[in-house]
Amino acid sequence: MSQIKVKTLTREIVALANEFGLSAVPEYRMPDGTRIDIAILDSGLKLLAIELETSFKWFPQRVLYNVVKAHRAGFPELWVVTPFRNVKPGWVLNYAEELGVRLKVLPPEELEKEIAGIRASSLLSST
Repeated sequence: MSQIKVKTLTREIVALANEFGLSAVPEYRMPDGTRIDIAILDSGLKLLAIELETSFKWFPQRVLYNVVKAHRAGFPELWVVTPFRNVKPGWVLNYAEELGVRLKVLPPEELEKEIAGIRASSLLSST
């Protein structure tokens, strides 16, 4: 397991999103003051909320809170990026589905491929 550096990873995600023609908003703030680590938008359309989790303590509860934030902010998808392997969101995955939020837990190494996939699917849906 390698640690993730939140500021560095945030800069990388913003750059990747820009490369693929998307915009990334670090520290996306909601009207009630809560925030999402990074919001990915396509021409103002909310595509994806990304949360960076560096602590294993209370992981399912953290993911649950992130799902609720993403849902309340109107994001259809949430990625929780963590360096920890074999973490399972368990029942939180089912709850996210009930709310209509697609949830992925992934390591930082998979971000470039996944962000490219987001752009490809947004291009397909706009045709």
